[in-house]
Amino acid sequence: MVDGRDVTEVAERCAAFLAGVVDRDWAAVVPGMDWTVARTVAHVSDCLLWYATDLAAGPVELSTAEVGVRPDSSPADLVRTLRSFASVLAAVVDATPAGTLGWHPWGLADAAGFAGMGCDEMLVHTHDAARGLGCEFAIPPDLARKVLVRMFPEAPTGGDPARTLLWANGRVPLDDLPKRTGWRWHSAPLGS
Repeated sequence: MVDGRDVTEVAERCAAFLAGVVDRDWAAVVPGMDWTVARTVAHVSDCLLWYATDLAAGPVELSTAEVGVRPDSSPADLVRTLRSFASVLAAVVDATPAGTLGWHPWGLADAAGFAGMGCDEMLVHTHDAARGLGCEFAIPPDLARKVLVRMFPEAPTGGDPARTLLWANGRVPLDDLPKRTGWRWHSAPLGS
């Protein structure tokens, strides 16, 4: 099951990679996307904070605040924000009683679902940011596998988990399977 420790580990791996490329052009557009590298990383941090808030707020949408990370912040500040907001999500995930559900636009999710969504956002969008910077981020296979099992139970097994995670998120084809469109996480508790 994906938990707060996984959120923290993924954040550290992604932030360490991103911290190593802060001197590159974060205004570059990510191939195949309309976002710059900076906007992509800001989006990840937005999601991490939203997920923590949505889980803490419970099963009814909480739409009383507008919170957004400024993509025009320095790359180093964006990396620091990602680490900070991942820590918030990890703490909320670990403090949430079993059986608690939080609101998400794709359906109610449990703590493991929010942790999985956060990990997926960080891994896949760090990969996207790396492409925008002309380099490569190696998604850790063990973490990719955990995210796949929790968030994409329909995904094929037995192959490279990092490539399968990219396929599940509509980034690449996988063997004979075409690139996905219209994909969704399984954020509800497994078995529901």
